[in-house]
Amino acid sequence: MKDLLFKDWESLGHVALCAAISYITLFIFIRISGKRTLAKLNAFDFVVTVTLGSTLSSMILAKVTIAEGCIALLVIIVLQYLLAFAAKKSHRLEKVINCSPTLLFYNGQFLEDAMEREVITTEEIYAEIRKYRIEHLNDVRAVVMELNGEITVVKKSAGTGLSSLEDIDVTAAT
Repeated sequence: MKDLLFKDWESLGHVALCAAISYITLFIFIRISGKRTLAKLNAFDFVVTVTLGSTLSSMILAKVTIAEGCIALLVIIVLQYLLAFAAKKSHRLEKVINCSPTLLFYNGQFLEDAMEREVITTEEIYAEIRKYRIEHLNDVRAVVMELNGEITVVKKSAGTGLSSLEDIDVTAAT
């Protein structure tokens, strides 16, 4: 019980040194791995972030050696990069790693089945529409739950060309 608040100066110095080395190592690995590691989180990125945090914690508290922790960080980041690269090349793998966006509202209709599946209420959709400073629902083409769980409101447009809704099955909504 007496070691609960303070053990000795050597252990404090050890934790401080491990924390500094671990932090710098993780920073370097993240800079090397690119922006994907810092992107808004989908399920795949969330798992990587939690794993990196857990590994960093183990390194700081000396549950593993600095060398073991660095190897673990490197493996996690390399696996994330390889899976992201493979998903980019394979549509099937991309579907396994990233779920599809979900249409929650389309052309004036709340899509109850999709809302039920995603556990979203009409009040939450109204709130998201207000965030986009839109008053009238007839100005909204669609409300979409994105891959990372964010909700996006798409205004109606008179424009022609490709739509941002190309990757979503809007035929199920009509």
